[in-house]
Amino acid sequence: PVAVENINDHVMHTEFYQMTKETADILNTAKNEGKRIIAVGTTSLRTLETIKRDHELFCETSGWSDIFIFPGYKFKAIDALITNFHLPKSTLIMLVSALAGKDLVMKAYHEAIEHKYRFFSFGDSMFIK
Repeated sequence: PVAVENINDHVMHTEFYQMTKETADILNTAKNEGKRIIAVGTTSLRTLETIKRDHELFCETSGWSDIFIFPGYKFKAIDALITNFHLPKSTLIMLVSALAGKDLVMKAYHEAIEHKYRFFSFGDSMFIK
């Protein structure tokens, strides 16, 4: 959860990532051909965005991602996301709002609650483009 008044003061947790040359080549080819890159899960999204932030192209690399994505962020790597429903006031709901817009995310969450969708890691999921 985010517990600071100013989101710029939030210290983001880190996650280890690794990308193979084969995966980088597939992603670079897809981008060059105008195909969409759809991240499955927020960790994958953060990995792809971190690599594109730090390198011109996808490449064989590994490291720690501390990228904090919130509304106003300009996506460089992905075009869409499949993810589950996340908790309010979390960095993950901010990430989803950066991609889909806060109003649309709140509308989806109200519908999810109304229809008793399951939240958290083993809950229902959504496709955001």
